Amino acid sequence: MSHEERKPLAWHETLELHELVAFQSIGLMKLKMSFKRIQDPELRELYRMCIQDLEGNLRELLKFYPNAPVPQGRDTDSREDAGFFAGDLLGLSKTLVRNLAGAITETATPALRRVFTSQLTEAIKGHERVFNYMLKHGYYPAYDLGTLLGHDMEMAKKALNMGL
Repeated sequence: MSHEERKPLAWHETLELHELVAFQSIGLMKLKMSFKRIQDPELRELYRMCIQDLEGNLRELLKFYPNAPVPQGRDTDSREDAGFFAGDLLGLSKTLVRNLAGAITETATPALRRVFTSQLTEAIKGHERVFNYMLKHGYYPAYDLGTLLGHDMEMAKKALNMGL
């Protein structure tokens, strides 16, 4: 890394880094788990390329973790599958909230806007339920940035080390 790339990260960019690493790690794991089931050669090649892209992204992003404004040392333990599935569910619920919010801003029909708004309210509640589950079980240590980033690194390394 160049001197410019070794500068300490600000808190807000560290959190963006966390979001991207967590999201891409789970996505990479899902792609790798699905790869063997893909029969169509063209689709299989698209999966392979996407896997390579995500692996490259994660390798690049992990280089910035030592620059995060929190200590990096932590004991690693093997995370059970529930953490992976809960993280996947959290990502889905977060994406649903964002997509519904965006859809509301594009909707001209009042009845459809009411449906989207109602669904957004429920999606927010759903996101909260998943978040609380993850917080309770230690899968999302939201108030401990060092542990949170440590979890990201574990998940990314696990995703990178998975075979096809």
